[in-house]
Amino acid sequence: MDRIKGQASTQITLEDDINILDSRPDASKLIYDRGSVALEEVKVTEDHVTVKGKLQFMVMYLAEGEQQTPACMEGSIPFDEQIYVEGVQSGDSANVKWRLEDLTIGLINSRKLSVQALIALKVCSEMMYDEETAVDLYHEEPVEYRKKPLRIAQMTVKKRDIFRVKEELELPQNFPNIARLIWQGVEPENVEFRALEGRISVQGDLNAFFLYEGEEGAVKCYETVVPFGGTVDCTGCDEGMAADIDYALGSKDVEVRPDFDGEQRVFAIELVMDLDISLYEEERLDILSGVYGVVKEVEAVSKPAQFKGLLARTSGKTKVADRIKLAAEDAPMVQILHSEAQIQAEDGEIVENGIHIKGTVNVQTLYLSSDEKVPYSSARGSIPFSCTLDVPDINDGCTFKVQTGLEQLAVAMLDGGELDVKAVVVCRAIVFEHRTENIVTDIIVSDLDMNKLSSLPGIVIYIAKEGDSLWDVGKRYYVPIAQIKETNDMTTEEIRPGDKLLIVKGISN
Repeated sequence: MDRIKGQASTQITLEDDINILDSRPDASKLIYDRGSVALEEVKVTEDHVTVKGKLQFMVMYLAEGEQQTPACMEGSIPFDEQIYVEGVQSGDSANVKWRLEDLTIGLINSRKLSVQALIALKVCSEMMYDEETAVDLYHEEPVEYRKKPLRIAQMTVKKRDIFRVKEELELPQNFPNIARLIWQGVEPENVEFRALEGRISVQGDLNAFFLYEGEEGAVKCYETVVPFGGTVDCTGCDEGMAADIDYALGSKDVEVRPDFDGEQRVFAIELVMDLDISLYEEERLDILSGVYGVVKEVEAVSKPAQFKGLLARTSGKTKVADRIKLAAEDAPMVQILHSEAQIQAEDGEIVENGIHIKGTVNVQTLYLSSDEKVPYSSARGSIPFSCTLDVPDINDGCTFKVQTGLEQLAVAMLDGGELDVKAVVVCRAIVFEHRTENIVTDIIVSDLDMNKLSSLPGIVIYIAKEGDSLWDVGKRYYVPIAQIKETNDMTTEEIRPGDKLLIVKGISN
């Protein structure tokens, strides 16, 4: 099984001035941006985890000049952060999740950008451990023992892997050939994983948006959604296992290529998705929970042990809707070109019989404006959401992992100054319960205490009390359960408070 050895969260602030590349035109106005984080190295030392990576950003701007054509600038800011994580040691593995909480890009002058970012990092170090417990008892002398059921989530596969997505998207016939690619936005969405025999199925959608300059000089945009799928080889995987799989976008390459006729009409896309794979197999064990002797004193030696069980896999959806108004100084909209949204969710909170998740949907829309001097612009807005996933019997001792996604994003222009935004937020969770059970580690056998045995009556009428079981009665009088049932003509072991049981001692003094 696996358990958390140490975890910690921190925020880092990045700030830098970035020069626009000499090969790019001067900037007059910033209109659109996107950011992400690439983790390059995670190193664990005693009580610390060092994370190296970089903030990657893209910004679309209007070039200076009469035409005010859009251009794109890409850049990055490195970071090297040491995070205190109590209990971790050199050689441990650590998983790092990032969230870009804020990205602000400003224009200092026509050749320089100001980039500020707030990044949240969450570090979790897990360890594998084994628990051994007795599941049966072999004996020659008469002994009574009982078992109890235990459901566990056994870690079957724990590894990292990659999944490649390769697609070639050809422009429809009514679109002009590509002279220059200005902006690309390619993101996987609605990604789902499923455990199969010897492999993992990966299914999802590729949302692609391209802004390009055609051969005749006009700026065009093309947007499409295409499904993708495939499998990842996974030794030890089997259908029906519980899959807890996270992914992050490792790399992304987009190239313009010629079609069959030699015309520049194809967008060649290659994505690498870094997968963090955990597969659990649910197993039911009947473990030894108690023992008593009939002709000998038999005592069970036990110790507490920690077990992890799968409590639930659950999902839910919630609709969000709001309106975004343009700033007073912005020119009215003429046409929406593209909209995208990112979910910024907080850590879920355990509530009665469920998990409560809240956060915001951050929307950004690129549009054509009525101002010929500033023909392109963008609008931004944040829409709050909350969702409660039903998880009966959840308690504060449970752990869970939540994944969020977005479906059915629809942005419509109400008028020249206002947008109507609708979307569906999807929340999924896998929930584990952690139980402490006393497990039998040894059996001690000794001769009966004859003085104790002599003090017990040979025949007794026992009146059952609240909470009594045949096990308790048999153990008290050193009588096998089967003998009690036979003496009292019982077909089951069920007794109720007030029931009278005839107990005949099986061992003479």
